[in-house]
Amino acid sequence: MAKAKRIETPLETARNHLNAWLNAELEVTTHQSYSIGSRSLTKANLAEIRQQIIFWSNAVARLENIKIRNGRNRVTRIVPRDL
Repeated sequence: MAKAKRIETPLETARNHLNAWLNAELEVTTHQSYSIGSRSLTKANLAEIRQQIIFWSNAVARLENIKIRNGRNRVTRIVPRDL
């Protein structure tokens, strides 16, 4: 029998995406563009990469909070009373 493929959780997927974007930022900051003769090549837009890093950082934080709280938001109700 073949082994069943392990399915990634959304948190693992978000972490993988975040790591990929962080690696992309590192590559772009060291070798963003180069020129050969009259031609030039730009690999990527650093601003777009930073937006994706912010997006995936927020996604990881949100999914970690869901994992910590077992998928529930903590809501507290306070009723003011005049005694």
